[in-house]
Amino acid sequence: MNQTGNAHAHDTGGRTIYFSRLFKKPVHVSGEGKRLGKVSDIVFALEEPAPRAVGVYLYHGWGKPDEFVPWDRVVELFRAGILVKAPEQGEHYPPFEDQPGWILADKHLMGRTVLDIDDRKIEAVNDVVLQQVDSQWRLVAVDTSFNGFLRKWRLPWLHTLIRDDLIPWKFVQPLSIEDATTSETLQLSVARAQLQDLPKEDLADVLEELSGEEQTALFSALEPEKAAETLTEAEPRAQRQIMANLREERALTILASLSTPQLVDLLTVLPHDDQMDLLKLLPEPRQTRVRGLLSEREAKATDFMDQEYLTIAPDATVAEAKARIRASGLDYHGISYLYVQVAQGPVLGVVDARQILLATDPETMESLMVNPVVTAEMDDVREDLTAMFSKYHFRMIPVVDAEDRIHGVVRHGDMMKASAKA
Repeated sequence: MNQTGNAHAHDTGGRTIYFSRLFKKPVHVSGEGKRLGKVSDIVFALEEPAPRAVGVYLYHGWGKPDEFVPWDRVVELFRAGILVKAPEQGEHYPPFEDQPGWILADKHLMGRTVLDIDDRKIEAVNDVVLQQVDSQWRLVAVDTSFNGFLRKWRLPWLHTLIRDDLIPWKFVQPLSIEDATTSETLQLSVARAQLQDLPKEDLADVLEELSGEEQTALFSALEPEKAAETLTEAEPRAQRQIMANLREERALTILASLSTPQLVDLLTVLPHDDQMDLLKLLPEPRQTRVRGLLSEREAKATDFMDQEYLTIAPDATVAEAKARIRASGLDYHGISYLYVQVAQGPVLGVVDARQILLATDPETMESLMVNPVVTAEMDDVREDLTAMFSKYHFRMIPVVDAEDRIHGVVRHGDMMKASAKA
């Protein structure tokens, strides 16, 4: 949606302006410079496809009668205010008289809570978006971000830091004029069919903001395939909340819509008891396949660890390192790197065995070593280890305890074999 600060009322540019840009701005008579007052509200008629602007409401206070400027008298909208034609009779426009089917932007929309179809709170309306459509100005969306508040209170340097959160009017509308004028809430009229058309990423964001009955109700309104897509986009906390509140029949349809990798990803973030309950819902042989993948996914670094590695003191020379390599009896897989440490202390650095072949005999390990050393923790799972190999491209990674003491190494080749079996 294209925001502009200079929107003309009677040309056809599809221009857009926020209500907060007009609120409390002066209304002048075009060509005369006479000031009639300040914009108190914009009045719309509820009609399809979106409410149509029908006038400007001016409230003067101090016992002075208010005024209503019909929209056909509006000449220009811009950030500094509104220009209108002079009243056809006298110096003032007639008082505002409410009509059936009319709604006011500030009085009936600004600050109202937006609810969805099951009365779950979404956000508060902080601004209203007007757009020129076929030479008419219509209410096309509401903004639930904090930007509307910042614009309203003239803090433009802050609102550029926050993204607008616009909800099209077709999704936000009072069910009747009585709802708009008597209730403090608006209804998010997203029908079940319309929900399916919303991006899964946006739906996941909403689910993450909700909890309890609100979250369950929104998720239950999604078709199984859409629900599954949305679930995979949600953060783990929301995934756990949603799955904990699903009925067995619903859970079964969701699981059936997930691919096996997606299903494994989901089950991995769930408590063990919940994993077991959901696994029982799967048919064979899929249950066996998923159990196998979960087992691989849950394997710890200690499960892949072996003891064929070399350590060496920091003051050892290259000549001593070569002798240690020859005396170790290890094949080339076990001597890719030498890990530098004092006795059984923490690992201090790592030296590539190929570098030892190129260095002079008097050089020490301390002068050749690289630190800090990329290490795996003993509780790291297979997925963590795979990510480390992918990021750093080492041939093996040492596994350390909380004091950085080496207990073994994990080799890239072993991880690739494990992934292939999965």
